[in-house]
Amino acid sequence: MNKQIYVNLPVKNLDSAKAFFTNLGFGFNAQFTNEQGACMIVSDNIYVMLLAESFFQTFTHKPIADASKLTEVLVCLSCDSREEVDQLVAKALAAGGKAPRAPQDHGFMYGHGFEDLDGHIWELVHMDTSAAGNA
Repeated sequence: MNKQIYVNLPVKNLDSAKAFFTNLGFGFNAQFTNEQGACMIVSDNIYVMLLAESFFQTFTHKPIADASKLTEVLVCLSCDSREEVDQLVAKALAAGGKAPRAPQDHGFMYGHGFEDLDGHIWELVHMDTSAAGNA
């Protein structure tokens, strides 16, 4: 059986979050999107549920972390090239996101990332597996 992953993230403004990720080139599954949440499609087996904070709170008795002040998770996505890493960061910055640090070049692995509108950190990496053994 193929496994799927659904990352659930609280967002302050669902419409703004959807617009932000649409600007990065992600689509949404309309069947699982309404005024409480949106199902963002990352790949055939990876989805991000952007949930309005009030709805997200119904899944836990713990307080919701304010990702603009605390780090609750680092979401890391693989990219097909260094260029794709840089392009996604550039799109995120143009859509109102922030780059929390400079790109990291480790030879076989290149990474950069962004913070979305709610402060969630998205790490983007490209790994050259043919060079990994030489690092």
